[in-house]
Amino acid sequence: MQEFLIYSIIGSVVLTALINVLPWFFPKAMQKAEREIHKKIGESIERAEQQPGSRVNVFFPWKTMLIVSLVLTVLVNVVGYFAGH
Repeated sequence: MQEFLIYSIIGSVVLTALINVLPWFFPKAMQKAEREIHKKIGESIERAEQQPGSRVNVFFPWKTMLIVSLVLTVLVNVVGYFAGH
């Protein structure tokens, strides 16, 4: 268990460093992505202002989430059982 915790911390630090360093290596790509995000936000605001009332459709797959959670719980417990013996 201690090894997993150490690997998780190291992986988290490495991924955080990569996410913060990558824009230095690709500044034009980051600027282009930022422009696209601003463009999409602007379009979304314009659409929201043109349509009267709230037209929000929410999709919440609670049944699928419940099934996946149960399957993953069983899987983790089975792996833990066999790893402990």
